[in-house]
Amino acid sequence: MIYCQARESVYPQMSPATGPGPRERLLDATRRLTYDKGVGIGMDAILSEADVARRSLYQHFGGKDGLVAETLRTTRTADLERYRAILDSAGDDPRERLLALFDFFTQDTGNRGFRGCRYTAADLALPDPAHPAHAETSQYYEHINELLLTELQALGHPEAQQAADQIQLVIDGALIERATRPGARPAAAAARLLRHLVDDWRQGPN
Repeated sequence: MIYCQARESVYPQMSPATGPGPRERLLDATRRLTYDKGVGIGMDAILSEADVARRSLYQHFGGKDGLVAETLRTTRTADLERYRAILDSAGDDPRERLLALFDFFTQDTGNRGFRGCRYTAADLALPDPAHPAHAETSQYYEHINELLLTELQALGHPEAQQAADQIQLVIDGALIERATRPGARPAAAAARLLRHLVDDWRQGPN
């Protein structure tokens, strides 16, 4: 996850005797390599990293397009679980829950190895609108918007949907700027804008 990263394995740790099979190894290798190198990375690199035969790729995913789409689905599930845990860790106050999520999103952009949002990167790199990956990225953005909207409605924001859209735009912009301009530091500016979007409506018209 917006975090959009899920760099650590999305699979539970297994002992060598019960290690992940070809399907899981393909997903794990694709998750790491497409984040670091982009979805345009060749299948030979993925197969080599996963130590899996090409036949297994077609057997489990039907080809690279299916593998990329399923990888995005699994990372989306892991990212959304992480975001919900962050919200819950902040307690029941919707304002504090939102601020905790904002802090996570903006602070993560400074992590070493940050490459931006994997979902945005996939959308930009795959021009065919029929590619199955786009359905997964669309669901990711919709779920993020729903998370924000739920908290804003609980906060009593009079224009919750509009605020959710604006907040999502700020977060996405901060992630893009940090990824495309390594020297930029958008986190502080984004955090201020996000707090304004959450709090300014309480002050009424100027």
